[in-house]
Amino acid sequence: MATTITPLGQRVLVKRIEDDTQQSEGGIFLPDTAKEKPQDAEVIALGNGKNDEGEVIEFTVKVGDKVLISKYGGTEVKIDGDECLLLNESDILGIIS
Repeated sequence: MATTITPLGQRVLVKRIEDDTQQSEGGIFLPDTAKEKPQDAEVIALGNGKNDEGEVIEFTVKVGDKVLISKYGGTEVKIDGDECLLLNESDILGIIS
């Protein structure tokens, strides 16, 4: 059964863009546990844009955008076996073009 998550408020659901590089610049093969988590992600879903006072604030990003996210922000969730991240729009550092 397919699982869907709809973020609430100013939250954004993103999926990290994995780097397939298995080797360091010096030629050493790296196991998954030694790699840093990528900061590049793709926006999967947006919340309703309401803040704590109930006012609607327009999102800066849209579904499909490639973004740069903060290294330690957000909450990791699994959706149908894929690791995604649920975070506030303020944890997005920029849009990658």
